[in-house]
Amino acid sequence: MNVRYSPDSNGFKGMTTEELRNSFLIDDLFQKNKIPMTYSDVDRSITGSAVPSGKVLKLTASKKEMAAEHFAERREIGIINIGDKGSIVVDKKEYKMEHKDALYIGRGVKDISFKSVNAKKPAMFYFVSYPAHTSYPTQQIKFAKSTPVKLGSLQQSNERTIYKYIHPGTMPTCQLVMGLTELEPGSVWNTMPAHTHQRRSEVYMYFNLPDDSLVMHFLGSPSETRHIVMRDKQAVLSTSWSLHSGCGTKNYTFIWAMGGENQVFDDMDWIAMKDLK
Repeated sequence: MNVRYSPDSNGFKGMTTEELRNSFLIDDLFQKNKIPMTYSDVDRSITGSAVPSGKVLKLTASKKEMAAEHFAERREIGIINIGDKGSIVVDKKEYKMEHKDALYIGRGVKDISFKSVNAKKPAMFYFVSYPAHTSYPTQQIKFAKSTPVKLGSLQQSNERTIYKYIHPGTMPTCQLVMGLTELEPGSVWNTMPAHTHQRRSEVYMYFNLPDDSLVMHFLGSPSETRHIVMRDKQAVLSTSWSLHSGCGTKNYTFIWAMGGENQVFDDMDWIAMKDLK
């Protein structure tokens, strides 16, 4: 378990490129037959992945960071498969997971394991977890039944579709809100005009980026922005005081996950374009 301690807005100002990357970038995801995880002190989120290739991978708790017998002892989890066919077994119940299917796992579950149908074309499970104060039922969300919202325009280079998987309109959760955004060809911007949400933290995971493409992910205060160069299948942490926005060299897809005080999707503090520096 990799542990991250995020700087406050004042300490952030003097950070070097390497320090920014070490604090906010998660670049060790999607390793075959491993479950790398990053624990953040901001809202106690855990971000990780599982790529089972010829093996069954079991999600277990880290005793030092979590002080729990089971990973979901006091947590809820959102999982999205960005790879080929696989399945997730939750307390002996198996959920078959197609490409871009999601699964919500509620607090109290004891056994969680990941499998792929084809070891040579493995499933690629991405997950984000937040602490939970009560238990809600485990529920699968098929991509075909997710809630799409079309936003933006090609003229503004941000034509995109937002798929809301785990949110109050779909199911009850304690903190977790999670979904997927796909940009159309010719569009490169996400979350612009930018915003903050003081009541929540967020994690972005960018994918569907060729090796010669990247996303410039912007963060910091509106009057003093910074950036992190993001590659395919990398995630970035966002604190409540920081804006979060990205611009790619081509269109891409990203998964967003939030936790904190408020679950209202549109509860954002918008930043005027003229105020960005």
